[in-house]
Amino acid sequence: MTIGFIGLGLMGGSFAKAIRLVHPEYTITACDKNQAVLEDAVLDGTVNTAYPPSQVDDMLPLCDLIFICLYPAAVAPFILEHEKSFKSGAVITDIAGVKQNLVKELESFNRKDVDIVLGHPMAGSEREGYTHARADIFKGRNYIFIPLPSSKQESLHMLKSLAADIGFTRIIETTAKIHDHKIAFTSQLCHVIASALVESAEDTEITAFGGGSFEDLTRIAMINAPLWTELFIENKEDLLHHIEVFEKSLNHFKKSIIEDDSTTLMRSLEKVRTRRIDMARLK
Repeated sequence: MTIGFIGLGLMGGSFAKAIRLVHPEYTITACDKNQAVLEDAVLDGTVNTAYPPSQVDDMLPLCDLIFICLYPAAVAPFILEHEKSFKSGAVITDIAGVKQNLVKELESFNRKDVDIVLGHPMAGSEREGYTHARADIFKGRNYIFIPLPSSKQESLHMLKSLAADIGFTRIIETTAKIHDHKIAFTSQLCHVIASALVESAEDTEITAFGGGSFEDLTRIAMINAPLWTELFIENKEDLLHHIEVFEKSLNHFKKSIIEDDSTTLMRSLEKVRTRRIDMARLK
C-alpha cells in the first residue's frame, strides 16, 4: 500500500511515524508547503518520497490511501480542486475537527471510483509541527469515523484496522451532526474554558501557587490560535449551546457559594463526583 499525506505537521507527521513503525512495508509519501519538514521526514526514514505543493498532482495518482491533514476549511477545496488526480480505487480521509460543512461541500465530488471516509482522531498536543510528531501519540485514544452515504464498508474496515494497528483503542462511527455536537462539548468547550481561565488570571506568576489543578486545566490553552479560531466559528451553533449550559451550571455553583448554602453545594459536588466516576467506567 502507498499512503499519502497532505500536510505533515503534528498530526500528519504523527500518523506517518506511527504507520511507519507498525507497517514498515508500506510506502509513505507526503506533500507539505515547508520544504525543510519534507527533508527531515525523508532523512529520518518516515517518508519515502516527498513533494512540494506544486507537484501534488504527480503524487496523488500513486496513493491508495490519502490523509488530508489540513485546517478544516481547506479540506474540501483541496479534494475538489484535485478531484481528477486521485488514483482510481483510492480512499480519502481527513482529520478535521468539524464535519457538517465538510459533508455539504463534498456533495459536489463526482468521482464514483474514489471513496471518501471522514475521520477525526481524538489526539493531539499543545505543541505544533512535525518536530513534535510522535508515533505513540495515538495510544489509548479515541477515533471517530463519519462515513458518507457513498462510503464503502471495505474502506471503513481498512481504516478501522489501521487505526487499531497504531494504537487507537475506542473506534466508533457516527454522523456529522452528532459528531459536531459532541465534539463542541468534549473538545471545543474545554479549550474555551481553559483559555478563559488563563485570561482571567491576575498575573502570570500565579503558577507559583499551583498544585497541579491549574496546570491540568490549562495545558490546552497553549493553543494554535488560527486553527481553534476556525473550529470555534465553524461550529458556533453547537459550541454556543454548550457554553450557555456551562454558564448555567457555573451560576448554580456561584449562587450556592454566595448564599452560604453548604447543603446544596455539597449535594451538587457529590452528584458531580458520582457522574464523573460513571464517565470513567465507560472508557
